[in-house]
Amino acid sequence: MPILKKNPFGHILYIKKWIIRILGIVSHGRYRRFNKLQIEGSEIIRDLPETNVLFVSNHQTYFADVAAMLHVFNAALKGRVDSLKNIGYIWHPKLNVYFVAASETMKSGLLPKIFAYAGSVSIQRTWRSKGQNVNRQVKMSDISNIKKALDDGWVITFPQGTTTPFKPIRRGTAHIIKTYKPVVVPIVIDGFRRAFDKKGLLIKKRNVLQSMVIKKPMKIDYENETIEEIVKRIQIEIEQDPSLLKVVSPKEYKRMEDELNKKRKFWK
Repeated sequence: MPILKKNPFGHILYIKKWIIRILGIVSHGRYRRFNKLQIEGSEIIRDLPETNVLFVSNHQTYFADVAAMLHVFNAALKGRVDSLKNIGYIWHPKLNVYFVAASETMKSGLLPKIFAYAGSVSIQRTWRSKGQNVNRQVKMSDISNIKKALDDGWVITFPQGTTTPFKPIRRGTAHIIKTYKPVVVPIVIDGFRRAFDKKGLLIKKRNVLQSMVIKKPMKIDYENETIEEIVKRIQIEIEQDPSLLKVVSPKEYKRMEDELNKKRKFWK
């Protein structure tokens, strides 16, 4: 690879490769040693096309979720089956993997800026800014950047736009699916909220079982399914539809989860 070769966003791939290598080595123990990541469905990764793949997932921390996915994707592409054993897979990482993130988050410090170089497609949130609710128009440059990333490779997005469970899916994700017709792969994660702080940088508890389930690509009728239908299907696929709570409200679910966490045994 030419040392100064760049991706469509102007990032030098040689630098990006080293950032991913270093971050991968530093973070590996979070999913293998301090806590254990249980993976299901990683064989699906190896059968995906090289470009125009959109991963949709629920969201629990700002950065630990994405880091775990990068580990799982690269391990699967190097022949691991639902495993992160032998970190050698990170030495030649897949460089055309991107993740959608709020621009204000990715500019909030030196470390987020480094993470952004590793693959962020930073967008301006239309509904919230600096902790306040807002209502602003979607920036067309943000949409074109997501298309640019899909044309170049794989994109991870968190369609709820928040780490709060059971929040509504943002319609923008469905618009992207209708417009660009990517292969849509749902992912369901759990345990990250218990293991890490909200940013996903600090280990909050140890000996937490984290899980990541990669589901088969969704079969979508891009021409005939409505935005509302796609939104509903994504909500169900990433297991964030309120109907899955049955008679338990999101508030009650959070209370029950907190009570359960108090009963768990963690290392000091």
